[in-house]
Amino acid sequence: MERRALRIMKSNTNSVLRIRLILLCVFLFALVLVAKLYDVDIVHGNLYAQEANHQYVKPDTTIFDRGTIFFTSKDGTQVGVATVQNGFTVAVNPNLMTDPSTAYTALAKVFAESTSTPAPALLDKATFLKRTSNKNEVYVEVADKVNNDTGMAVQALDIPGVSIYQNDWRYYPGNKMSSQVIGLVGEQASTTDVVGRYGLESYYNNILNRNTNSIYVNFFAELFGNIKNTVESQPQEGNIVTTLDPTVENYVEQQMVATEGIWHPDEIGAIVMDPSTGSIYAMGHLPDFNPNDTSDVTNPAVFSDPLVEHVYEMGSIIKPLTMSAGIDSGAITPTETYDDTGCITVNGSKICNYDFKARGVIPMQQVLSQSLNVGASFIATAMGSTTQNRYFASYGLGSTTGIDLPNEAHGNIKNLLVNRQLEHDEASFGQGIAMSPVETVRALATIANGGLLVTPHVVSQIDYSNGLTKTIAEPASPRVLKKTTTDAVTHMLVNVVDQVMNPARPNTVIPHYSVASKTGTAQIADPINGGYYADRYLHSFFTFFPASNPRFIVFMYQVYPKGAPYASDTLTDPVFNITKFLINYYNIPPDR
Repeated sequence: MERRALRIMKSNTNSVLRIRLILLCVFLFALVLVAKLYDVDIVHGNLYAQEANHQYVKPDTTIFDRGTIFFTSKDGTQVGVATVQNGFTVAVNPNLMTDPSTAYTALAKVFAESTSTPAPALLDKATFLKRTSNKNEVYVEVADKVNNDTGMAVQALDIPGVSIYQNDWRYYPGNKMSSQVIGLVGEQASTTDVVGRYGLESYYNNILNRNTNSIYVNFFAELFGNIKNTVESQPQEGNIVTTLDPTVENYVEQQMVATEGIWHPDEIGAIVMDPSTGSIYAMGHLPDFNPNDTSDVTNPAVFSDPLVEHVYEMGSIIKPLTMSAGIDSGAITPTETYDDTGCITVNGSKICNYDFKARGVIPMQQVLSQSLNVGASFIATAMGSTTQNRYFASYGLGSTTGIDLPNEAHGNIKNLLVNRQLEHDEASFGQGIAMSPVETVRALATIANGGLLVTPHVVSQIDYSNGLTKTIAEPASPRVLKKTTTDAVTHMLVNVVDQVMNPARPNTVIPHYSVASKTGTAQIADPINGGYYADRYLHSFFTFFPASNPRFIVFMYQVYPKGAPYASDTLTDPVFNITKFLINYYNIPPDR
């Protein structure tokens, strides 16, 4: 009896386990089904609606969707700068048209009166009449990317043979704003799929892209026929949130436009970055383009971002890095003096100050205050080539920064491998070595942030379509300079402003704030004849503030400005305008 009772109890237990297992399977299946219904109705509902609409119009029409790129205002508000615009395609059926000429006149009037953005475009009359005369056609597109107001106005005309169909496309509300950073989209030649090209659109294409083909997959076939791929995580779709502030970006670009209008450089660029984190708040370059309409672009090179992809000889703004290396290595002290003779001969070549004048015995401060090439050469010789090479490499010169933008160029410091003092002396004042603007900003930020090499970045967060959010972690920042060194060099750069810039230019005075700055004027290499142009220069300027605890570093440069020889003439006003704007906009407390 006891054995029989045990068998019954064991059988009952097994039955309960089987029932629980069945219930668990049912629950999991229901959970997967609910998740798929959420995906169909909420996440991709718009795509299904578009496809339902399109399949009765033009079977091979490709539906479009893509993630959004956001800028972030100072209060945390996210502003879409690359979005999907809803609108219409206007098409005609030539077989149903009774009077194409009258139809065109009516359509042209509606399009001409449109005040919406983006402005729609209608085929010219000759092309319209030619294409609508072919009675073998039943669908002829006459206008694409038509905004809602214009589309509704076309529908209200009720012209026989004229119809509107829902359509979506990539839209950039800021037009030219930060165009090279944002990038643009284009069709992939092999598949005609719309993918990111240039900028963030390209770098984060896997996140922003929407795999519209997946909406055609039979869910049950997918689940039971390939359950492994269904359960395993797939590439995640989402939106990206940047550190760029639209108000700051707009102001910086206004300053660039104004500067370009005065000095007419071949190109001009600017970066605003938090030196302690590497977060970039503004990043712009001229010439630029409007990604909404690239029909006027004659040189596709404008789509690339020179701030990341090009390298330049930066000139005297490298002197603070040379000074930092000399002090940090113990080769010199901040109060040390040297005999400035105006010119020196190194390996048979002359190195001279910009004005060829000798200063006599002067302290290190004057190397930065008067931007003396002979003084920078003195520091390079004092610390030796091995030490100089080690510090310049530790600043990240000659390498990439790891910024989250495509096609980053690495700097060129091959001249430091030449076993001659001449190349090292020239590098000490920024000639003979080249670096990208973003590489330059990162190196200079080591002085502003106490000696750490940060990673510049423009994206702070990814918001996935499934509701999850990923905060982009900032990589560890290695120490390259002692804090005592950066404090000393910062003090010297503040003296440059207080003792040199402020007396010469009263507009650089910012009461109650300490500001550290340095200019640079570099000769531009002649790629055809060798050597350097005698009359072409690259101007650069950087500043960080408040110097006691810097919140921002501002960098601006321009290539071959006309009408003034030095960066102090052309870039002081825009850089200090940006400095004052940032102090007011972010309400940065004074440090004096």
